[in-house]
Order: sequence, then structure tokens, then C-alpha cells
Amino acid sequence: MAETKFDSKSFNPQAFGAYVNRIPNTIKTELAKSGAVGANEQARGALSNQTGALYARVPYFGRISGKTSQNNDGATNINSTATTTYEQGFVVARRMDAWTERNFSTNITAGVNFMDNVAAQIADYKMEVKQAMLLAILSGVFSMSTSAGTAIQKSAAKEFLAGHVYDITGKTGDEAMVGAATLNAAMQQACGDNKSIFKLVIMHSAVATNLENLRLLKYMTYTDEDGIQRDLSLGTWNGRLVLVDDGMPTEAVAADSGKGTAAYTKYTTYVLGEGSIILDDIGDAVPYEMSRDPKTNGGQDTLYVRDGFICGVQGLSFEKPASITASATNTDLSTGANWSVINDGTNAIPHKSIALAKIVSKG
Repeated sequence: MAETKFDSKSFNPQAFGAYVNRIPNTIKTELAKSGAVGANEQARGALSNQTGALYARVPYFGRISGKTSQNNDGATNINSTATTTYEQGFVVARRMDAWTERNFSTNITAGVNFMDNVAAQIADYKMEVKQAMLLAILSGVFSMSTSAGTAIQKSAAKEFLAGHVYDITGKTGDEAMVGAATLNAAMQQACGDNKSIFKLVIMHSAVATNLENLRLLKYMTYTDEDGIQRDLSLGTWNGRLVLVDDGMPTEAVAADSGKGTAAYTKYTTYVLGEGSIILDDIGDAVPYEMSRDPKTNGGQDTLYVRDGFICGVQGLSFEKPASITASATNTDLSTGANWSVINDGTNAIPHKSIALAKIVSKG
């Protein structure tokens, strides 16, 4: 592609995109940067190579079970069984934005390197977009409907929410705050003997501070070249990596004089497995584009940015409503009715296989 000009500077869209990807993010968007964000190759194959593709259903294979093993007494015929194949829905969400600046490089960057200044801002912007989408997905998953859909969808949603939401705000005093047993109890309630699938926890700084005060949050250390041991910013809680981000959901609860309760804040802490949320960047046909308007305001430049993401959750299916015709909005992603536990119409997959849990506490 021929180079275009941006405020009299050469602009190559491909080179600019590569440059943006190399710029480190400095904003607290820990969820978007974490190992909980993964990809699904089948969904990527179905959606990334189709122009305008919006939705895909890919196979989700069932497992064989030792429960069907039969006694071999030398006189009994063997009964065979078949595995169940489920379907998992993925949706594409496309985003776009543009920024216009007058005499951009002289008046705005004030001598700062043009590419570094713009790319650094776009890199941070992209992470914020991803974080908002991830939080919308989690909001939708944890508000799945238990009263709408098929009988199996309602039953599976009820079972998932009962097991994977650990709410201790109804308790009194310190019992309503996270403590030594909170994480282990939440993981066991969600996945039982499969709780090892949880790899990381992401929480608000108020929750992290409470754990620090209890000396339950252990920060990793490293030894520098002088042999001095120093703390890293990464911590662990019951062996799970902890990420701290004030972008995690909070809810202010008003005082209730009738019940004699004081006002407090509900804090949501997410416990996630590796690659449990699918947010796969599939780009756009024209991800970056520049336009120079020499007339308006004495000359101005506009940068256009477009992105596309495959959205999904391991173990859950996005059930696209007819209202989504071109791209899923964050409202679509956060709507509980659009999500369901994967099922074949008769049986749902075990909720213990889904590496998502939500802890709700007062701090």
C-alpha cells in the first residue's frame, strides 16, 4: 500500500499498526492483559476469513465416561455408547473511533516524537476498549437468565450461578470481608475437586489492601544483581496469581434504617482460569487510516481506528438474538439472556468444568 501523509509526515498503516502493538500499556487494564484472555482456533478459522462474518457455532466435543464400563464375564455382549457433540456460539464485536487535531504534530506533541506520542495513546485506548468488553462479558455471564429459554438452559444457568457466585455480603462484621478461607471456599463451591483449573484472581485495590493487612497477599520477589531481594508488584493468594485493578465492578449500597444497616460498598472479585474468556483480535480490513483536511480550521488531520474481536467464554455459548445484525455492542455482551451453559438440548456440560467464579464482599 502506498504511503499517505499525516500532517506532512509519511504514514504507513501497516508500520503504524506494528508500532502500536510494541508500545507498553501504562493504564491499569489488568484483566485485558491477563492470562485469562485466550482464543478459540475453530472460531477464529470460521470468523476471521469471512468478510462481514458476525456469528459462528463450532463443535464442542463431549467426553467419554468410565461410568459406562461393563463387567466382562466372558458371556455378556459389550454395549457401546457414543459421545455427545455440543455447539458453542461465538459473536464478533467491531469497534471504531477517530480523532481530529489541528496542526497536530506542532501544537499537540510539542516536539514529542510523532509516532511515539500517537501510538502510545492508541495502545492505551485499545486496552481500555478490550477491558470494557471483558467486563461486559463477565457481567452477562453472571446474569444468565434462570427463567427464560429452554428447560435445560434455565436449569443449567441456575446451577452455574448457585455454584459460581460466592456472596458473603450478607454476613456480619469481618465475615463479610475476604479472609483466609474465602478464595478456597469460592473455588470449591464452584468446581469442587476440579478447583485446580483456577489460575488467577483479579480484584479491586480495597480488597487487596484488606488481604495485605491480614498478611494473606504474598508478593513475589526477585534477587537483583547485588544479591538484594526485592518485591515484585505481582502477588499470590492461596497460590493463585493476583491482579489488582480498580476497574473491577463495585456497587454502593445505601443505609437501611429499617434494618439498622449502614451504607457499604459491594466489591466484585473474579477468579478465572487460563484462557477462560475468549477475546480474540481479528482486526479489520482497514485498521488504521489517515485523512488530511487542509481547509478546515486552517488545516487538520484525522486518525481513524477500527478493530474486530471474537467474543466467547470457555464452557458457555453466546446465543445471538435476531437484534444483532452487524456487530455485538457491550450491551449485547452484558445481557444475561444472550449467554447459556453449553448443552445439547437434553444435557448441559458439567458446570464444574467452567473456570469462572465471582466473589462478592464488603472489602
